[in-house]
Order: sequence, then C-alpha cells, then structure tokens
Amino acid sequence: MPSTASVLDLLAVTKRFTAPDGVSALTAIDRVTFEVRRGEFVAVVGPSGCGKSTILNLVAGLDRPSEGRILLNGVPVEGPNATVGFMLQKDLLLPWRTIVHNVEFGLEARALRRAERRQRALSELERCRLREFADSYPYQLSGGMRQRAALARTLAIGPAIVLLDEPFNSLDAQTKLILQKSFAQTIAFSAITTLLITHDLMEAVIMSDRILVMSERPGRILEEIAVDLPDRDNPMARISAPRSREYVDHLLASLHLQDKAA
Repeated sequence: MPSTASVLDLLAVTKRFTAPDGVSALTAIDRVTFEVRRGEFVAVVGPSGCGKSTILNLVAGLDRPSEGRILLNGVPVEGPNATVGFMLQKDLLLPWRTIVHNVEFGLEARALRRAERRQRALSELERCRLREFADSYPYQLSGGMRQRAALARTLAIGPAIVLLDEPFNSLDAQTKLILQKSFAQTIAFSAITTLLITHDLMEAVIMSDRILVMSERPGRILEEIAVDLPDRDNPMARISAPRSREYVDHLLASLHLQDKAA
C-alpha cells in the first residue's frame, strides 16, 4: 500500500497555449490540483484533448505552468528532472545499441563507473525478465519485449516517479494484458510511484489505486475514484472481478454525461 507521504503535488495548475490565430490564448488545463502519494499508482482518464499529456509534460519539466505550482518531493519542478522516468507509446530504443547499452543510456550522464552502470542495467533487465537478451539489438525483440526493455531503462535511473503515456496502446490485446501484468508486478515489487494516462478505462481500473477523471478542455479534475480492489500486482485477476466492470461502467457514465453536457 502507498504511504501517506506525497511525492507529486499539482497545486492549482493552469496551462495556456497560443491559439492557431497566433493572438488569442487556448487554455489546456485549468486549476488542476491533485497529489500522488509514495508508492501509489494513479491513472488519469478523460476525453481526447482534455490535457492529459499536457499534465505529463508539465510534471516531467518539459513545459512550465502558466499558473500554479508543481512539486516533486516538495521541490518545485522548474525544468527536466533526472529523477522523473517518462515512458511513451513508442519505446524509443536506439537501434544501433544493444539492449543493455540502451538501458545504460540514462545513466551515462551520471558520475557512475562503467562497471556500475553495467551492473545496474543488468539488474533491471533481470527484474524485467530480459537478462538473456542483454546483448541483442532492438530489432531482434518483439514489441512487448521492447517495451519491457524501455521500462528497464526507465527504472535504472532510480526515478522518484514514473510517468506512463499510454505505453500499451499500440500492442495487440493478448500482448497488452501480458505486459500490463509484467509492468504491474515490477512496479508493485519496486514500490514505484506511478502516474498513467490512458484512454483504456479497464486498464485504468485493473492497474491503479486511484483514478482521476478529467473534463473536456479546459481540463479540470471532475472526480476522484479510489479503486477498492485487491491484487494490484495482478491485472489478470482484477479484470475478472465483477467490481472491475462496475468501475468501468461508472467511468463510462461520467464521460457520457460530459458528452451530453457539451
């Protein structure tokens, strides 16, 4: 279970962009406030264009809020942070590097000896069940294995929080469920604090401790749902639980009501 200590805090965060006319402003998210506690897995769902990816970019320090503050372990986020792990839909492995060298990549800017980098990379590959493929190249791995390698690379830096931007979206249904289980076990075992954005409502239910529902743009937090299901490290068990379907139906109703209101 997550501790009560907060790792991530968004405090009345608003983000505006210049509209296509080059003059007016477009508000992507408006006064968004929430926290993610240590070891907690939080999913964010909402309509397309509601600002979910904007939140991840702000947390990662790739962009700055127009208003409000973002704190990581109590420290304001003012730029890219080496303790934030960010995983996208694409694994972004470097094709000219072996898998172990890909996992070492995020460590190369740190003051670590080569042997220490290698040991840490191999340890993460072992945890992600890819140790035997350490000397393979990305083209030699399946899509699911590549995503596990990307997770190993993310965990190797020892992140304070992992940001997941729909990392399973491009996989077929069977591979997706297998990989969700693998990720869930690794993240739960490591007590990694995680923030996931997804369009897949069942994915949000079977993987998270808590779900935040966002409104249409400008995105606001409309609802916070605690997922009271056991076995967060086993999505395959959760998916067959009757209450999982109830949570999904609740989310569908919430999003449908937004459509009708619009």
